[in-house]
Amino acid sequence: MSRDRLPHDLLTIGGLAERCGLATSALRFYEDEGLIDSARTNGGQRRYAREVIRRVAFIQVAQTVGLSLTDIRAALSRLPNGRTPTKADWQQLSRSWRPTLDARIRELELLRDELDSCIGCGCLSLKACALYNPDDRASRFGPGPRYLLGDSPTP
Repeated sequence: MSRDRLPHDLLTIGGLAERCGLATSALRFYEDEGLIDSARTNGGQRRYAREVIRRVAFIQVAQTVGLSLTDIRAALSRLPNGRTPTKADWQQLSRSWRPTLDARIRELELLRDELDSCIGCGCLSLKACALYNPDDRASRFGPGPRYLLGDSPTP
């Protein structure tokens, strides 16, 4: 079936990829992950409803703001009959993600503001570590960059 003869509401994987600005492999990955669906022709070729463009855009925006595929899948699974998110759906979902996004913004601001000083990783390789994190005191708070994660150094 040629691209010109497809019903107006169906897109080939190449057409969808072009419209969304993605590689076809990304669309196959989204489909494998259960984020989008396609119908198959008798020859096994994928055909996508035009509304899948909005669903892919939703996925792209959610990924851009740092949401995981697990978060995105959970959000999409709450939509009735697996439909594409509407404006009202997007408003509800964005409100539910607000605390997560606010926490990420705080982490990024802290990273930006503290990037040139100790982040409490316990590396002890910088001369400043003797001042900011002597004897790796940050380790008592747990693994990772403790000061960047919000723990406060104590004298």
